[in-house]
Amino acid sequence: MAKLKREDLYSLEQYSEMRDDYRKKIMAHKENRRLELGENLLLSFEDQLIMQYQVQEMLKAEKIFDAAGIEEELKVYNTLIPDGTNWKATMLIQYPDVEERQRQLTRLIGIEDLIWMQVEGFGKVYAIADEDLERDNAEKTSAVHFMRFELNNEMITAVKSGAAISAGVEHKNYQQTVSPVASNLRDSLADDLS
Repeated sequence: MAKLKREDLYSLEQYSEMRDDYRKKIMAHKENRRLELGENLLLSFEDQLIMQYQVQEMLKAEKIFDAAGIEEELKVYNTLIPDGTNWKATMLIQYPDVEERQRQLTRLIGIEDLIWMQVEGFGKVYAIADEDLERDNAEKTSAVHFMRFELNNEMITAVKSGAAISAGVEHKNYQQTVSPVASNLRDSLADDLS
C-alpha cells in the first residue's frame, strides 16, 4: 500500500468544500475495518484512505498549509499505513465509566503484547505494539495502542486465496477470541496485502 505524498492531499479550501461527503465515505469504509474483541477492546485497522482522512482533518484543525508542516503530518501518519506484508491497527480499550476505565487500565498492563491474529492453517501472529513510544508503565497501560501484525509470504498467499482469519487476546484479565472474523473485515484486510 503506497504511502501518502503531498500531491495526494486536497487543499484546505477543497477539503472544506467536500468534507461532509468525504467523511461519510470514510465512516462507511471504517465499518469494514473494525474488530471488537469483547465489549471493551476495539481494533481499528488502518489503511491509506483512513490515514489520508486523518491527515486532512489534522491539517484543517491546525490550519496547516505550509510544506514543512504538511510533510511532518505525512511522516507521522504514513507509519500507520500497511506495508503489504502486515496489518496495522489502533487498539482502543473502552470502558464508558471513567473510574472503571482507570481500574481496568491498571489490571490490563501488557495487554497490547497479547493481541493476536491468525490465518487459517498457520500459527498466531502477536502484535508488535507501540513502536513509536512506550504507552504503559508499572502502574497502568494506555487506553490507546498502535500495533503491527507481520505476516510471512505463505500467510499472505493464503489470505489472498480466501483463508479465514481469526483474532484474539490472551491477557490473564481479559480473554477473547473471534473465529473467524467477519467476511467484510477479512476481505478488507486481504486488500492490505501484496
